Amino acid sequence: MTRAEPPQGFTIAAGEMAPGSPVHRFSHDAMGSIFEILIAGEEAAYARQAVTAAFEELDRLYRELNRFSASSDVSQIGALAAGQSVRVGLATFECLQAAAQVWAETGGAFDVTVGRLMALWRPKDGSTPNPTAEDLAAARASTGMHLLELREADYSVAVKADGVRIDLGGIGKGYAVDQMAALLAEWSIRAALIHGGQSSLLAVGAPPGRDSWGLSLCDPDDESRSLGQVHARDQAVSSSGVSPTYRHVIDPRTGLPATPNDNAWAMLGSGTIADALTTAFLVMSPAEVEQYCGQHPDVSVMLLRRLPGGGREILRFGRW
Repeated sequence: MTRAEPPQGFTIAAGEMAPGSPVHRFSHDAMGSIFEILIAGEEAAYARQAVTAAFEELDRLYRELNRFSASSDVSQIGALAAGQSVRVGLATFECLQAAAQVWAETGGAFDVTVGRLMALWRPKDGSTPNPTAEDLAAARASTGMHLLELREADYSVAVKADGVRIDLGGIGKGYAVDQMAALLAEWSIRAALIHGGQSSLLAVGAPPGRDSWGLSLCDPDDESRSLGQVHARDQAVSSSGVSPTYRHVIDPRTGLPATPNDNAWAMLGSGTIADALTTAFLVMSPAEVEQYCGQHPDVSVMLLRRLPGGGREILRFGRW
């Protein structure tokens, strides 16, 4: 269930800036994507200092959250045997807390413990996956947020089964965007737009002379076309979609590839939660997504679905 991203989830819509307003744009390569920060209404030198601090925080978070470094928190959790525990950093702990919340609220459609399932369905050597029933049963036995015990007293994580493998790819960027926004707030930045790879975005305040940031949701079939406009202020917008080379994501509830929806967009107050939800919404049915939005009126969702006979449909829930 590693996050699958469309080529481009959204772009900044033309005309969201007041004429003559200073807008400074900075970029940084991290987490396998290009992160950007736009700051409006500040002096260039001050904006650059604030952004430098934000990108340093981004790099620190990546070292803690990524699964490719043997010293990261994620790798240390993956090395635990049943009954063992390890202390982790605040970022890892908060990501796991948020992941547990979304796992519970989506009935398991979002699950960061899918590492062994991902390894079955996406072999490192690029071969065609063909797991046996025994392989799937073994992987599923080590999958599920119920297999983690989060101990807030000392920020430790214990596992209840052998072979639990964590993958924060479906929540890490959203968390990073939230944390960078919090750091910019410490610098008294009042208007900023932060995004990671055109898929996880947070709008802070609004540019001078405007009441929001304007965004255009890109059509995945033709990025020059828009599926709609969004006006965001102190809101996160997240986008997720199937890969052009691998048109399925893993449904943690079954352990099997599934793609009820090809693309999902979500808007709400938290980049962390928005990031996780769009991953979950790829494998949830429209009825399940509608039910979720009914229970969470602060969440707005748009789904793009390919129809069996050709063509497609776009479904909107919440305020969209």
